[in-house]
Amino acid sequence: MKEKYTETGRTNQKLETRKKIITSAQHFLEQGVEFGLEDVAKKTGISRATIYRYFSNVDVLATEAGLDISTKSPESIYEDVADLSFEDKILEVQRYYNTLSVNNENTFRRYLTNVIDSNISEPKRGARRKKTLKLILEDETFSSREKEDLANLLTILMGMEPLIVTKDVCGLDNEKSLQLMRWGTELILKGFIDSKK
Repeated sequence: MKEKYTETGRTNQKLETRKKIITSAQHFLEQGVEFGLEDVAKKTGISRATIYRYFSNVDVLATEAGLDISTKSPESIYEDVADLSFEDKILEVQRYYNTLSVNNENTFRRYLTNVIDSNISEPKRGARRKKTLKLILEDETFSSREKEDLANLLTILMGMEPLIVTKDVCGLDNEKSLQLMRWGTELILKGFIDSKK
């Protein structure tokens, strides 16, 4: 996804257009048929040029649409953890995204490869992890800067990217990878909370 494009102008309309594109791609995926950007354009009634503003090629779109089928929205995850303590909310969000990454590792790796190979210099990905964390942090009395920094820092310890590092670079298995990322998050939260006392 070309995130900078959706952050300019009529943001809500652009996000709605993006969702329509993904939904159309999911239709083809669920039917099990090959498709191109032109097919998605016809199904949505949106021009191919407009679709290209959101997705650089059909592989990026297909992979993101496939992942989107099995991924909860940030709002849904937030609702699931609403009754937990602050620390437990963060750890549960991390557990969700890390388990999702382990369970869909091959798809996520393919997605990252497609995004990296898409030759676009702007950010190209959704930001569900950060959006989920920001929803949780909205409820807290931390400063705006602390909320932003925490959302960015905690995002680093969840999802496919840290799983690749722990497995491919550190040589850990899935279980040890998940334990290490959780421990890192616990240390960050403890240090942050202790600094607020």
